[in-house]
Amino acid sequence: MQLRWLAVLGQVATLVIVHFWLDIALPLVQMGAVILFLVGLNIVSLLRHHKQNTVTNTELFLELLLDVAALTVQLYLSGGATNPFISLYLLQVILGAVLLEVWSSWALVLITSGCFIWLTTTYRQIALPHAHSNDFFSLHIQGMFICFLLAASLLVLFIARINHNLRARDAHLADLRQQSAEEEHIVRMGLLASGAAHELGTPLATLSVIVSDWRHMPALRNNPELVAEITEMQRQVDRCKTIVSGILMSSGEARGEGTVHTDVNAFLDGLVAEWRSTRSPRHLDYTNVFGASEAIVPDTALKQVIFNIFDNALEASPDWVSVVIGRQRDAIVITVSDAGPGFRNDILGGLGKPYRSSKDRPGSGLGLFLVVNVIRKLGGSVTAKNCEEGGAAVTLSLPLAALGAGGRGGS
Repeated sequence: MQLRWLAVLGQVATLVIVHFWLDIALPLVQMGAVILFLVGLNIVSLLRHHKQNTVTNTELFLELLLDVAALTVQLYLSGGATNPFISLYLLQVILGAVLLEVWSSWALVLITSGCFIWLTTTYRQIALPHAHSNDFFSLHIQGMFICFLLAASLLVLFIARINHNLRARDAHLADLRQQSAEEEHIVRMGLLASGAAHELGTPLATLSVIVSDWRHMPALRNNPELVAEITEMQRQVDRCKTIVSGILMSSGEARGEGTVHTDVNAFLDGLVAEWRSTRSPRHLDYTNVFGASEAIVPDTALKQVIFNIFDNALEASPDWVSVVIGRQRDAIVITVSDAGPGFRNDILGGLGKPYRSSKDRPGSGLGLFLVVNVIRKLGGSVTAKNCEEGGAAVTLSLPLAALGAGGRGGS
């Protein structure tokens, strides 16, 4: 359609120059009608494009045939095969070779060849004025140069656009392949975690029974220090059992767990309170400015994802962590800030890539990798930056629709 607009402008300019400047008589009414036909064709194409983006090979083939027909009529009215602009057939063939299926391209070659042959014998002769009667060859050469320049320019523009689209497609495919590899990695990790959770269930249950028996043994019950330590051991075992249950729930293997219906503020307030009680940060600044709450059904993995961000911030900055809950249109925005050393540039450049971490220990970097992929699966995004005053900030943006919110206040 863009090339057709250029063709319309080019034909109008050519008619004006040839008819009024070179004083060569042309059938302006008939040739103007062809130009109006091309304008109408482009308007119809634009309306159809707005209704549906997908274009079939048959539609493209018919559009190019109409362009060939319009060019053939214009050439018939202006000298036939003697018109230097007859080389524009080659432009139509090249466009067809790029855009169409093989059979359609060859059909276009045969049709344009037939039109060329027909124009060698059937056409309206151009009546040259006396001033140009002896200069026909020079005019022909000039017309050939203009045709060459026009075709070359259009081909450069068109092929450059095609190459740009191909590069964009290749980049998109590379991103999809990378995402597929990351998701496969997550599946393997999920299977490993699920299997480990099953294996850990039995020894944790055994430990829980043993510790409970210790609490009732007279020799230990009368020692306050041992009782305190046993109580702490029981608390840690219970916490391990809760973590294992969470892993099984996230993998869809939890039994007897109903769907949890809650709202944004209750879910996030409770999540922060639980994290505060289990991690005991020295100073936690928590601000919730979400506003009117929305009903949600939180994903089972979301709690662990947010905990992971909190844990990373606490590890980088044990003395201070800030959590701000906000809203941006129909999305929950969670910003977690710390006063630590910040992210390295290579980590910021490859945010969410596995095994990229400033922690020099095996397995580091998987937490943020899982966070990014889980949030992406839910339709959200994760961004990170180093703050000017020091420290770093990680922002999670999660659409309410991904959590079952219907855009109305929940209850």
